[in-house]
Amino acid sequence: MTEFVVMLDNRPGSLARLTELLAGAGVNIDALAAWGQNGDGVVRLIVDQPEACAHVLDDAGLAYEERTVLSALLANQPGELARLARALADAQINIEAIFILGAHTDGLEVAIAVNEPEAAKPLIPVTGSLAGF
Repeated sequence: MTEFVVMLDNRPGSLARLTELLAGAGVNIDALAAWGQNGDGVVRLIVDQPEACAHVLDDAGLAYEERTVLSALLANQPGELARLARALADAQINIEAIFILGAHTDGLEVAIAVNEPEAAKPLIPVTGSLAGF
C-alpha cells in the first residue's frame, strides 16, 4: 500500500478541494487522517489507486510525499498494538503513522507507515484477509 502525505493550507475548503479532485478522478479513499496546526494542514491518506492519486496531486500542484505502508492484522485484544510497537522500537524502527482500517472477525486491520519498511516486514503480523498484501 501507499500513503500520501499532502500539505494543504489550513483554511475552509482545502480538504473539500482535495477530496473533490480525487473523487472526480474516481480515486477512492480507504483511510484518512487530517489535522491543522499554525495555518498548515496535513492530510495522510491511503487510496485504492495510488498512481491516479499521484497524477491528481501533481496536476493540482499540491505538495505531497509518498510512503510505503505495511498492513497488519492484529488480534482485537488488549496489548496487541503494544507488542507490535515494542517489536518495532526494539529494532530501532520508527512508526511515522498508523491507521485503523477496520475491525473484522479475524482481528483489527491496521496500516503502518514506518521509516524502514523492509526491515519492519518480518516484525509485522500478516494473516487472514491481509496475507495477499
